Amino acid sequence: MHLNKTEIAALKKVPRLNIINSITGIKPGNVVGTKSKDGISNLAIISSVVHLSSNPALIGFIMRPSREYRRDTYNNILESACYTINHVNSSFIERAHYTSAKFDKDISEFDACGLTEEYIEDFFAPFVKESTIKMALTLREQIPIQSSNTTLIVGEIEQIFIPDEIIDSNGYLDLGKGNSVGISGLNSYYELSYKASFPYARVHQIPKDLKKNS
Repeated sequence: MHLNKTEIAALKKVPRLNIINSITGIKPGNVVGTKSKDGISNLAIISSVVHLSSNPALIGFIMRPSREYRRDTYNNILESACYTINHVNSSFIERAHYTSAKFDKDISEFDACGLTEEYIEDFFAPFVKESTIKMALTLREQIPIQSSNTTLIVGEIEQIFIPDEIIDSNGYLDLGKGNSVGISGLNSYYELSYKASFPYARVHQIPKDLKKNS
């Protein structure tokens, strides 16, 4: 298949959405936990989490356009300035997926989708107990992306929770051991498995057998 810009724009909505969402490859599967000022917990699956900085420890994710639908996750983050990011693992893929349904404002996705709220170290926003790797974050800024009417939510990590057995002495996480999953498009899920690690890339250390004309 070869599509130019005009042909992409002419595609039917669903095929276009699926192609463009899938072509970037496997994305991390996470659910964001928040709570309203009225005490209603909220959980939403997202696939746009991205590392922004290690010092300070900043993580970003994209909020979709908010004009047509109520966005409880976004509103709760603005109200409380805190939220959690929890890896989706293979034990609750289906339950995590259905948090994307448009529930009424007074319905908690935790209850509706069979997941367990967990509160740790008096942090206001709920974690997902079933999740293996999780983070507590505070809102640092929101950056509007005018070209897509979306918003980049930037949070600073306050706490992280990682099982000792999946992290090595250098801080590398084996996401396969943590049973974390990835997402392609909007509704296809993939298991992760460790393949290899390589040293920090330096020009003078590139193996000779990688060079095209060696």
